[in-house]
Amino acid sequence: MTQFDQRNISMLIDLYEIMMANGYFVNHEQDTEVIFDVFYRKNPDNAGFAIYAGLEQVLDYLEHLHFDEDDISYLRSLNCFNEDFLAILKDYHFRGTVYSMKEGTIMYPYEPVLTVKAPLLDAQIIETAVLTQINHQSLIATKTQRIVNAAQGRVVADFGARRAHNVDSAVYGARAAYIGGAVGSATLLAGKMFGIPASGTMAHSFVMFHKDEYTAFKLFAELYPDRSVLLVDTYDVLQSGIPNAIRVAHEVLEPMGKRLQGIRIDSGDLAYLSKEARRMLDDAGLEDCKIVASNSLDEYTIRSLLDQGGCIDSFGVGERLITAKSDPVFGAVYKLAAVRHGAEFEPKIKISENAEKITNPGEKKLWRIYNETGHAVADLITGADETPDFSKPYCYIDPRKPWKRSSFTNCRGKELLHLVMDKGVRVEPKHNLDEIRDYVKPQLKTEIWLEEQRFENPHHHFLDMSPAYYQMKMSLLEKAQNYRGAE
Repeated sequence: MTQFDQRNISMLIDLYEIMMANGYFVNHEQDTEVIFDVFYRKNPDNAGFAIYAGLEQVLDYLEHLHFDEDDISYLRSLNCFNEDFLAILKDYHFRGTVYSMKEGTIMYPYEPVLTVKAPLLDAQIIETAVLTQINHQSLIATKTQRIVNAAQGRVVADFGARRAHNVDSAVYGARAAYIGGAVGSATLLAGKMFGIPASGTMAHSFVMFHKDEYTAFKLFAELYPDRSVLLVDTYDVLQSGIPNAIRVAHEVLEPMGKRLQGIRIDSGDLAYLSKEARRMLDDAGLEDCKIVASNSLDEYTIRSLLDQGGCIDSFGVGERLITAKSDPVFGAVYKLAAVRHGAEFEPKIKISENAEKITNPGEKKLWRIYNETGHAVADLITGADETPDFSKPYCYIDPRKPWKRSSFTNCRGKELLHLVMDKGVRVEPKHNLDEIRDYVKPQLKTEIWLEEQRFENPHHHFLDMSPAYYQMKMSLLEKAQNYRGAE
């Protein structure tokens, strides 16, 4: 199932993008080949890295991009488009070539994660849709990974749909959360669309509806003996909830040959209550009964609970995961990098009074550099025509310290951007969600330094440049300064 099965979202375009496309058409520039890069400037929550997610939905959008008659009628009603331009939209399909990181790749600021090489018209109108998919899912995948990291091997499930910003945020947020390490989602639409395991327990309303707590627990256990996780905080966790759960375990489940799977605590002092609950369950011979905690959790509250000795086996995480509450904007951008003139691409650079907003120009390659132990020591930008030789010391430029002579020694490089769409035709095979999720795990285990994974003051991952690429960028900056001076 795809996002296009029930609706056409091709018009997920900002007005200015299609106005510029119309302008290119009127000026006969629409077929000029250009290169745009997607990159971002800052890791959310001041983290050491982010997780690249949303590629499948980007390719899905580009494959199905078309304009219906009602789309064209709406554009005509805006009274700002050339009729010949609207006519070509009737048979439009995306004609571009796309290079991308593999979905699930650990990524860092200022490096290209996706590159579009396409006719100017095509490259211009896809900006919003591309950024929407990548910004949202990369944000949620990154936030989830932090929460999973804080859980120290305990189970984390997405419980956030009801607090998501809309339906798509819930469903695609669940997809991203699964990439980031959540074991499942309470959202059944996400389970149906992406094969995410469904997670869930019981509602307070079920307990409140029945005449008493024991009756509610008994009925639930009889209905779902293999999913018997009982919500124990409707009235009083220690005086009522846990004793009734223990009673159901012994009187209802054990005669059926079943065990109480778990209890969930959704309010109160979770550290204290979980420790007391563990003691009571163990004393009742229910050592295998799991304790699930929920209620406004994130990586910091989870870490605090475990630091306090909380006896919690799994976490249901809601609004602070699905909205990335602590830092809810990812901030990836889509910037022009080069324009073809004849046989060559002329690099383009955006300059700014803010150094962090100066772009990395031109057609380029991105390499991940590994040392002898397999750890990623840096990423490296080179020109598109460069293939570094790592069989000997390779000199590079650290753009933050360009005066320093540095080289990679006894290292190897892996090119990160690969062809995923060629002239509008997808060449990247579809990957199921488990494949993407499983690609994240070994990177964090063996490639990415633990110092980059800590929450406070993580190690800065270096983004270096080949000498030729750095010189090209500096030359463009100098030309731009001369141009401004001439004004």
